[in-house]
Order: sequence, then structure tokens, then C-alpha cells
Amino acid sequence: MATHAKAAAPALFEGSILSRAAGDSFRKLNPVQLIRNPVIFVTEVISALVTVLGLRNLATGAPWGFAIAIAFFLWLTVLFATFAEAVAEGRGRARAESLRRARTETMAKRLPNQADRAIFQPVPASDLTVGDHVLVEAGDLIPSDGDVVQGMASVNESAITGESAPVIRESGGDRSAVTGGTQIVSDWLVVRITAAPGSTFLDRMIRLVEGAERRKTPNEIALDILLAGLTLIFLIAVTTLVGFAQYSGTVLGVPVLAALLVCLIPTTIGGLLSAIGIAGMDRLVRFNVLATSGRAVEAAGDVDTLLLDKTGTITLGNRMASAFIPAPGVNERDLASAIALATLGDETPEGRSILAFARDRHGIAPERPEGATVVPFTAQTRLSGLDHNGQSFRKGAVDSVLAWLKLQTPPAEFTAAVERIARAGGTPLAVARDGRLMGAIELKDIVKPGIRERFAELRRMGIRTVMVTGDNRITAAAIATEAGVDDFIAEATPQDKLDYIRKTQADGRLVAMAGDGTNDAPALAQADVGVAMQTGTQAAREAGNMVDLDSDPTKLIEIVEIGKQLLITRGSLTTFSIANDISKYFAILPAIFVAAYPELGALNVMRLASPQSAILSAVIFNALIIVALVPLALRGVRFRAIGASALLRRNLLIYGIGGIVAPFIGIKLIDMLLALAGLA
Repeated sequence: MATHAKAAAPALFEGSILSRAAGDSFRKLNPVQLIRNPVIFVTEVISALVTVLGLRNLATGAPWGFAIAIAFFLWLTVLFATFAEAVAEGRGRARAESLRRARTETMAKRLPNQADRAIFQPVPASDLTVGDHVLVEAGDLIPSDGDVVQGMASVNESAITGESAPVIRESGGDRSAVTGGTQIVSDWLVVRITAAPGSTFLDRMIRLVEGAERRKTPNEIALDILLAGLTLIFLIAVTTLVGFAQYSGTVLGVPVLAALLVCLIPTTIGGLLSAIGIAGMDRLVRFNVLATSGRAVEAAGDVDTLLLDKTGTITLGNRMASAFIPAPGVNERDLASAIALATLGDETPEGRSILAFARDRHGIAPERPEGATVVPFTAQTRLSGLDHNGQSFRKGAVDSVLAWLKLQTPPAEFTAAVERIARAGGTPLAVARDGRLMGAIELKDIVKPGIRERFAELRRMGIRTVMVTGDNRITAAAIATEAGVDDFIAEATPQDKLDYIRKTQADGRLVAMAGDGTNDAPALAQADVGVAMQTGTQAAREAGNMVDLDSDPTKLIEIVEIGKQLLITRGSLTTFSIANDISKYFAILPAIFVAAYPELGALNVMRLASPQSAILSAVIFNALIIVALVPLALRGVRFRAIGASALLRRNLLIYGIGGIVAPFIGIKLIDMLLALAGLA
């Protein structure tokens, strides 16, 4: 499988991040900010109330130690929750700082007249406007985002992608987009500026990884509503205990009620929820993928249909010529000559391999005739060639060449050869000269090692894989069978992709796809997760809701896995948090009412030292469990390619039962320590 260059990731608990997060956690205590998290906001209000009561008792000489201890650990609960979010933001901020170092103020060479590169005006990059044309030469930094309109050059994009190898950028095609802050290594380019100052791709990356533009996703908002509802329910329940206690002759002080409420409401997931979402986006950024919103990351986790290009994604993409097969009555050398002339304008790797095959096998290496007209390949015609002195040479998809020849019934030998190539998983191309069918070219491609196993994993997760290719149906079927995809679209056009996505979405499925060309833009915009390649056109990058800085379409599979991991982490820790609360009942409720109802002593299964020790131990555990789970929230629960029902069973077994057992052990250990310290 392909390997991906990843952005340098700061250590999970790097000293500089922790020290800054510690300060930020106090600043986040501002109620105006904290009210966005209802569970922790309620905890803060209760902490302030218990603190005031404890200080009042201290001033009046009333017993104050228990109230102050409860208040201290309630404040720790709030601080640990804000600390978790601050650490997650700090990791994103560290990545933003490295990007900001790449954004330097440069001087641009603005061209008053695009046709004359010799005359330019030096201006600050910040003065450039959309539509300006600039000259960038070897050693220059590209001043802003744009499209190449003239020239071809090697560009060092390591400041953005982390990949040290230069890449080729040229006018036309799908490799014309350039990013501000990258550097020209050789040659020159004329670039048309496409981004206003402050709105470049690098500026957007910095804002996004800092979290400034992060918005809560629908799933996160729904969970917030659930947690707020549970908080309100338990608030009412705890309030009613006052009357019940008076009836039974039990005196319940405010610190005890506060401890009970905070231990019952889901403070664990409430404190970690924001950190989980931020960490999910951070994992994508470290994988060199920029998501325009948290919603895109979450959508990746819900995707159940993947559209994958065959060439370069499922196969290695380096199709090589392996045979020339003449049509009946055609000499093989004449076929090779026609193939070579039809391929002279084909600069693709396949075209170069065809010319190399013609040279090595038949000694044919023609030069392009002077005055010849190259017919370029397009997605609509699906053929290319050369016209010269009244002669026409064409090479392309079999059905397209036959349509160009207006030949409805090709020779049986030719048809048999094409079918044989296709059944073997190769790609047949037809060749014609002056209205005559000359024969076929056999191109061979190789399915990437391990891709079949990856698709099997996706299938176990309930994700349907669809291969998209311009090959004919027989070839597509052979590759699809070898790769193990669930479906394929053969002889695909941009409209075919768009129609397939719309039809799949109409059936209630979420679709992800990758693309890089302008013709991919409509499908990228329609897909629920559209991953545009950084090397692609501006239209493609604007249409997608994610941009892959490494321009590796196979990464779409990993993006889905990261999205799944985000959802699994959120679900696992929510399960743990709710299960966690159940155990704390057994610590606090028997301790509160055991004096009035001695029978409740049977529920004191942990044999805690005293009612006060039980309550204080539960509050301490409630605070510590948040900080203990911060590493899991930031790293994410390990992703496993299993089905939904198996995943549910695993979550209930590990995080459900674990959430019940952990408080019993933790609270008992804290109680023993309090007893040793003489505080029980």
C-alpha cells in the first residue's frame, strides 16, 4: 500500500503544550465561555456555591473542612474538563505555529502585461488582488494561491505537505494549482492569483487547525442536548431528595447535595466531548488532510459508500504497453507505425510506454511531423491522435475509435482479441488510420498489494466500495473482481459520477469520493465527503469539503477510518461515562441514608469507612477520571473494522462493564487513602 507523508505531530504531553494548556484551563472558567458546555457550567455554579458556604462556615466558626474539601475537588473537576479541551487546542495550535512560520511576507513580481515577462512591478504579496498575474522564478516563494497560466516548474511544497520531494506544476490540466508560501525550485511560472489577502489556503489552514472556525457537528449538538437533559433531570431528582430526607429525619447539607448532583450528571463525557471533536480534526491535519469543518470529519465516519478511481487508487496506475495486436489484413509493423504516430502527442505514462514498446520491439521512433496537429484526449471523446497532410491517426477506447470509424461490426478476430485482453484485466485500446481499423494495444495494470484485504475490512464495517473507471465493462469487471470491490462504473464520464452519487444518496446512503480535476468538481460538491487533491484545480479544491495535501487518492480509505474513530471514541466514552455514574450511586446514596435506613448498609458493597469518606471519595474519583481519560480522548479509541452489532457488543463489554467496575476500584482505593490519612 502507498505510504503517506504525515505532518509532524507534537508529543501527546509535550511540556510547552501542557504549560500553556494549564493557563488556558483557568481562562476557560469564564462563565460566558463555559455556558456552551451545560454539564460543566452547572458543575462550576455548584462549585462556586459550595465554596461560598464553606468560607462562610470558616468565618462563623462552623464546621468547614468537609465543605471546603468538596468545593476543592468540584473545582478540580471543572479545571480538568477545561484542561482537556485546552490540551486538544494546544496540539492544533502547535501545528498552526509551524504553518505560520511558512507564511512570510514576500515581494511579488506583478506583470502589467501577461505576454511580456521581462517587465514586472515588485509589490508586497499583501497588495495582490484576485486576477493579478505574477512571475515566479527559481528560488522565489509563490506569493499567494493561484493557477499556473504559463510555464512549467518544480515546486517545493514541504512547508504545506511535509513532503520534501519537489512536484511539477504546469499550465493546463489538473496540476495547475499552486499554494502561497511554497517555493519554485527550477524554471519559471506565470501565476494568476485566485485568493484575496488573508483568504489563502495557508490562512485557512491556520484558522482551522487553531480551532477558530470549528463548529459543533449535528451529532455533537444532539449529544449536548442529551447531556443537558440528563443534567436537568438529575437536578430535579436531587432537589426532591431534600423533602424525602426531611421526612426520614436525615439532614442533607448543600455540600452533600452538590456532591451527589455532580457525581450523578455525566461530567466525564461533558468534560471530554469538546476535546474529542478537536482531536478528531487534529488527527486529520496530522495525516495531511484539511477538513473545512468538524461536520466533514463526522460525515466521513458515517459514510457507507466509497467511490474510488481505478487508476492510481485501486491499481498502481502505471499501465504499460505489453502487446500490439494487428487487425485482419494488417501488417504488424504497419500497426506499430500507426500506433507511434497516433501517440506522438500523448505525454501520459501510458503514452510513453507505448512509444517505448514501438521503439524496442519494432525499431520505430518517429519524430513529430512539422505542421502536424495533435488531437488531445478528452473525457468526452476518449481518444487522441494526430492529423498531418490529410492523414488521420487515432488511438483510444475501443468503442470510441469504432464510433469515429462509424464501424458497427468490427472483425471477429479483433473483437476476440479485445475480449481476451479485457478478461485478463488488461486495457485494450483501438488504433485507426485514415478511416481504417489497424488493430489493438494491450495495456496492463496491476492491482495494489493488500487492497483486496482493505476492501474486505470496509465490507465488514458495512461500507460499499465502487470503482470508477473509463475502461470498458469487461476490463472493469475483471479488475473489480481481482480487487474485491462491490460495484463498478465502467466507461465513466463526469455526469455518470454525479448521477451515481445522487442516486445513492436518494437511497439514504452517504457517499465519499476523491477527485482532482475541474470535471470532478460537480461530483465533489454533491458527495457528502468530497476529498480534493492539493495538486488539483482550484475548482476541485473549492468544491470538496476536504483537501488532501499529499494528493494521494488512496487516503480516502484512511479518512473514513479517522471519521469512524471519532464516532467510536465519542460513543465509547459516552458509554463509559453513563456506566460510571451507576457505580457512584452505590457509594453516595447508601452513605446519605444509612443512618435513617440501616437496611441500606447492604448496598455499601465497597465497605467504605464512613458516609463522609464515601461522598468525598466519589467526588475525588469523579474529578480524577476526567484527566485519566484525556489521553484516550486525544488519541482516540483504536479503530477496528467490525460490523455495527459487533462494535456495540465490544463497547458495552469494554466501556460499559469497565465503566461500572472502575469506580468501585477507584473509590475504594481513595477511601483507603483517606482512612490512612485520618480524613475518613
